[in-house]
Amino acid sequence: MIAKTTRDRIAAVIYACLVAGTAIVVLWSMRQGWGVYKLRRGVGDTWFYASDGRAWFRMDEQRRDVTLDQIAPDLRNAVIALLLEQELSKKQILELYLNRIYLSGGVYGVETMSRNLYGKTAVNLTLPEAALIAGLIRAPSALSPWSNLDGALGRSRTVLQRMREEGFITEAQERAAAQARPRIRPFPGATEAQAGYAKEFLRQQFRDRFGGDHPPDWEVRTTFVPELQEAAERAVENGLRRLGNRDLQAALVAVDANTGDVLALVGGRDFRDSQFNRAWRSRRQPGSAFKPFLYAAALSRGYSPVSVLEGLTSIAPQGPEEWAPRNAAGENQETLTLRAALLESNNRAAALLQQRIGSRPVLRLASDVGLRDLPDVPSLSLGTGLVTPLDLTSAFAMFPNGGSAVRSRALTRVIDADGSVAFDNPVQQERVITPEVAYQMVSMLQDVVERGTGSPARTSYGVRFPAGGKTGTTNDFKDAWFVGFTSSTVVGVWVGEDQPATIGREGYGARYALPIWSEFIKVAARTRGAREFEAPPTMRDEQLCSVSYLKPVEGCPVYTEYFKAGDAVPTRLCPIHKGSVKQQLKRAVQGFFSGLGKKLKGIFK
Repeated sequence: MIAKTTRDRIAAVIYACLVAGTAIVVLWSMRQGWGVYKLRRGVGDTWFYASDGRAWFRMDEQRRDVTLDQIAPDLRNAVIALLLEQELSKKQILELYLNRIYLSGGVYGVETMSRNLYGKTAVNLTLPEAALIAGLIRAPSALSPWSNLDGALGRSRTVLQRMREEGFITEAQERAAAQARPRIRPFPGATEAQAGYAKEFLRQQFRDRFGGDHPPDWEVRTTFVPELQEAAERAVENGLRRLGNRDLQAALVAVDANTGDVLALVGGRDFRDSQFNRAWRSRRQPGSAFKPFLYAAALSRGYSPVSVLEGLTSIAPQGPEEWAPRNAAGENQETLTLRAALLESNNRAAALLQQRIGSRPVLRLASDVGLRDLPDVPSLSLGTGLVTPLDLTSAFAMFPNGGSAVRSRALTRVIDADGSVAFDNPVQQERVITPEVAYQMVSMLQDVVERGTGSPARTSYGVRFPAGGKTGTTNDFKDAWFVGFTSSTVVGVWVGEDQPATIGREGYGARYALPIWSEFIKVAARTRGAREFEAPPTMRDEQLCSVSYLKPVEGCPVYTEYFKAGDAVPTRLCPIHKGSVKQQLKRAVQGFFSGLGKKLKGIFK
């Protein structure tokens, strides 16, 4: 009985081992078979499509296939790990692999990489050149020799060490190759400058989702509008040419105000000279272009556009360094309404408002619209955190769209070679401020364009349709911004140098970024429309004096202010303009009781 039990247990163990072994073999075979399939299937033509469905550009416009004997032996030896010989010979495997592997900079295959990187064919590579290319396989984007040559060289030394350990080279060859520093050519993919930043941005979005492997015959649906992309590139080129400083760079991003769809993107002066995409990779201080998020947070906490900030000349220093704000032109006023403070971009008013409501509501709102990792410091409201042009532009969308945060998206759908949907990316929206607060912000930012720091858009650059926006300038004129919108489109422009430095004696956003924005937004308005902004029906409109922001008298220039539920509506008459005799008498009575109230308040204090 005992012997039978023992035999049964042994049989069970053997059976379990057989099942496990079979499963391992099957899984291994499936994995290798999938690898063979990916190598054998060919690259094909994966196309990116514009927002209207037109084919725009191919994923890989450079690849060249060569036979294995046209690839240097050192390079072949540097990338051998593949044992898929049950379906293909080792030579076939290596040939397919070397012709299809992604190697950074939008380049697939070692022949194209050899030509682009060294100006020679793959068969003529030296050992250090071959090791550098082989080292890119593990992390092609992070180790791109065009953006991180030191990292690529460090990885090549690891490859050389492995080659010596596997017996492909001697220790002396390893040592000599490790000390060499191959000379590389500028990025050749930039011979075609048109839409270069946009195309590479889209390719990288695809790689981030699907990896470096190049699937054949897929369709990648994008949000871009080629006509607007061309207009964006013209605006950046014209704007930088007018400024005349060859060290200046610029970025422009245009997004749909309601969906966050990226319509156009320019990441620099010239893609042929620099492939670094400043539109989504460069993090810079936004300066006063950040102030709208402070004001939106305040309006959400009971303030109105004509709430008065008092004590601007006596703001207490804040923080361990006792920081205190100062205005760009040095002017100081004791009181300002929120509307007046924003249209003239008053730094003291912004700092005081942040003290009044606290930094947490501002940080929370900024985070809700995609501006994260900002510092909790007294100067937060002056834009001392770091943002990308893409993130800042997308964050502004909540103002014209009625209060919703939208996530920027560039790819809408990816369809594989079989016609199946491999990736679907619907619009993502989340309410972050009320429609009433959003409209008050639109009204205030329209004022910036009508008569504030953004007014050259009207007076000099021909923007005649409804629009709003905000200038931004950082300390020592290192960054110039303008982010603005119509009812349909939000556009952000940044101008500066890659290594932050003063861009001009008066490098204000209105002088450097606003002309570029204005040229582009006029094209966008013709293409996409720019209708009047509509106030929510729940709001109360009142005519006020546009100088004093109080009830108007005869002779006052007036404008329409919109109030949400709970806002205090001014009842005092404007003291600046003369008015009728009756209005003067009423004003005198108001002044008497106002003065009496202040005295009584002082006594009880």
